[in-house]
Amino acid sequence: MNEATCAECPDSQYVSSNSETCSTAVSSSANWAGIASLALGVFGLVTAEFLPASLLTAMANDLGVSDGAAGQAVTATALVAAGAALTIPLFTRNFDRKRVILALTTLLLLSNVLAVTADTLSVLLVSRVLLGIGLGGFWSMAAALAMRLVPDHLFARAMSLILTGVSVATVGAAPIGAYMGNLWGWRSAFVAAGIVSVITLLVQIFAIPSLPPKDNPSVKVMFELLRRTNIRVALFAVLLVISGHFAGFTYIRPLMEHITHLSVSAISAVLLGYGIGGFFGNFAGGFIAERSERYAVVCGGALIVVLAASLWMAGSSPVVAAVAIALWGFAFGAFPVGFQTWIVRAAPDQAEAAGGLMVAAFQIAIASGAIGGGILVDHVGALGGPIFATVAITLGTLLTLRYGPRPVRT
Repeated sequence: MNEATCAECPDSQYVSSNSETCSTAVSSSANWAGIASLALGVFGLVTAEFLPASLLTAMANDLGVSDGAAGQAVTATALVAAGAALTIPLFTRNFDRKRVILALTTLLLLSNVLAVTADTLSVLLVSRVLLGIGLGGFWSMAAALAMRLVPDHLFARAMSLILTGVSVATVGAAPIGAYMGNLWGWRSAFVAAGIVSVITLLVQIFAIPSLPPKDNPSVKVMFELLRRTNIRVALFAVLLVISGHFAGFTYIRPLMEHITHLSVSAISAVLLGYGIGGFFGNFAGGFIAERSERYAVVCGGALIVVLAASLWMAGSSPVVAAVAIALWGFAFGAFPVGFQTWIVRAAPDQAEAAGGLMVAAFQIAIASGAIGGGILVDHVGALGGPIFATVAITLGTLLTLRYGPRPVRT
């Protein structure tokens, strides 16, 4: 038999031997349970990634190392995630995507188990390397899988739901981790993260259907994608906008301490406001991205430029600082869904490889923003972060406005 029916190839357009075209891609109905399972995966990964920030001192004391040495747990995860985002789609291109996602979630579980049982820094770093592999691989594939689980017109909404996992983790991971660490020790927070990963694994087993490999990512494909103008513009915009964001946000606490002069409890409340703002910003970003991913990025960027400038000029006011930082979280919520939608729609034929490039660009932007913002903070003080953010995000927003994707008129 040399023909295939649509039922045999539900995820891709198939042309049979008599040149009849099978109907496409994606089923007309949306698999929201599968989308929810991806959101759970993102929540578990980002929670595990953020936990050391609130537990660093306790971890360092328990393992008998300096705070700086313990902080390399965060560095290890970020560096490995950048590499994994580029290589996991290549190494797993012949495997069912459901099996790959389950394997990456299993790495998250193993990472949490190792963290709980770690008695040396080396063991802890191994656990963070496993987390980095899971994190980078999962992020590189999430958008491509979402595209296969829902119709195209619901893709931006699906991505906003998946990225809600980031917002919930941002709101809850640090304060809950700190609270549990104070009551029961730092390992208890990783026990809780491990329980979340077990639940995530079980939900994914039942919610995600079998998804045979669709793309054929390779090093050659990566370079071919980089030759596409719209891909290069998207990645350059990510480097500018995301580095600006992290330059501003990474050093927002020194600003609140030294410029606004807020108490520790007030700083915690403001950061909670930032996280809550990001939660709702994901939905707003998804709403805008459904209509235009270009405008999602432009609107978020323009708002952050105004907010960063207000901190730069009036950051000594507690009201201005609190409102600006909360709204900053809301505005940032538009970036992940906007950029993910942009990159996947720019390369629907190689969505996983494009997603890997996007995740790697995010990681590079995070590092460069933290470094660049830190240099400015050292030279001009706590306002250096907002200054860097204003300049970089302005450039990225203008680039997106001028060269970003526009709806195709039919």
